[in-house]
Amino acid sequence: METITQKELGNRISELRKIKGYSQNELAKLVEISRPSLTQIELGNRNVTVIELKKIADNLSISIDKLLSQDFATEDIYFSPPDTLDSQELRMSVPELKVDKLKEILLYILEKCAGKPNIGETLLYKLLYFSDFNYYEIYEEHLTGVEYRKLPFGPVPQRLDSIIKQMIASKMIKRFKTEYHGFQQARYIPLTKPNLNRLKASEKDILDKVIEQFSDWSASAISDYSHKDMPWLASKDGEVIDYELAFYREYPYTARTYNDDIVEK
Repeated sequence: METITQKELGNRISELRKIKGYSQNELAKLVEISRPSLTQIELGNRNVTVIELKKIADNLSISIDKLLSQDFATEDIYFSPPDTLDSQELRMSVPELKVDKLKEILLYILEKCAGKPNIGETLLYKLLYFSDFNYYEIYEEHLTGVEYRKLPFGPVPQRLDSIIKQMIASKMIKRFKTEYHGFQQARYIPLTKPNLNRLKASEKDILDKVIEQFSDWSASAISDYSHKDMPWLASKDGEVIDYELAFYREYPYTARTYNDDIVEK
């Protein structure tokens, strides 16, 4: 009998996990392995033991035979409707825009580095992107809820123009144009201070690390860097980038310090 490849098995596990509404962290805990171990299994880079396979199959409500069969198809697998799954709350990967939080975060970033001559609109948007995806990768929660679309110059935040206009009208920030290295550059300066009481310590920590890492980069350098980040690479041109793709990052893009021998609690 023909056997499926590790990559095929990983793809099936990933598909079924998402259908069941589990995050990687949730399924990893049920199987009693670390999330990076599950990530490597889903990528097809790690062997699965018989015991792990049995636990995965049980928690995904499928038999091992069906999971490993040559004629596997997710559309042939029946799952109970959501309201009969013991009231389990299905995981939603679609972010909800947090307008007030986004404004405070923009003010925080601008207060920290708006005085640097390289901080134009492009770099500001990339600082926001890495803050959002790094936070989601670590905490599995959305920071601002901004959606990003894959466009030629990297991930581009959606609906941000209207938020910026609100902030300008409210005299929270000021927009102006200047010349930088022979190119026109759109820049912003903060007119008010961010309300730090609205930012959690974990949020400020992520923002500070992103600012420290990238705020001295050029717009072209950070754009090129973002093109090698897994969420951008794995998305199709023009489509919204799925935050869950952050879990498939590898060094140097991952924001986590992984230990395969530790089960995350």
